[in-house]
Amino acid sequence: MCLGLFLIQLDVTVVTVALPAIGTDLHTSVGGQQWVTDGYAVPLAALLLAGGSLGDRHGHRRLALLGMALFGAASAACGLAPGIGALIAARAAQGVGAAALLPATLAVVTRTYPGARERARAIAVWAAVGGLALPLGPLVGGALLAGPGWRAVFLLNLPLVAAGIAALLALVPGEGPARGARARP
Repeated sequence: MCLGLFLIQLDVTVVTVALPAIGTDLHTSVGGQQWVTDGYAVPLAALLLAGGSLGDRHGHRRLALLGMALFGAASAACGLAPGIGALIAARAAQGVGAAALLPATLAVVTRTYPGARERARAIAVWAAVGGLALPLGPLVGGALLAGPGWRAVFLLNLPLVAAGIAALLALVPGEGPARGARARP
């Protein structure tokens, strides 16, 4: 679950150092470059509560898998984007996937560690890994820009998403909706 949060947080900052290269390669303005960042952040923030509610109703493991898969597919689309519009749309899809994934990761952590002390420790590790990803983003982005280029900033997510999906399937048991959760008409 830490890997899911790590990816979400990394993608907040990894792209910042790539924006000038994206702007040059895709012939876009600073405003277009800003939408590469905002296209991710806006749907993530707007849909976060809905993601938690969907996990409560349909199962957090299921939503984590869906969010991780969408995040991965959108990362591939970002890395292959032929123009700025396609890149912004793919970043928005990444944000939707992240909004499903983030609350599901925390819910799985809290369900996995039911004891108060264990849960507190697990949440601390989860939060620390997420916090570590934020400052690592520009460092990783800079290294990738110096090598393969800006598209690698997004394609880097693919093996990590594959590992995250494999870990979810292998380590997290399925569950039904939470007690008291009900589908709304």
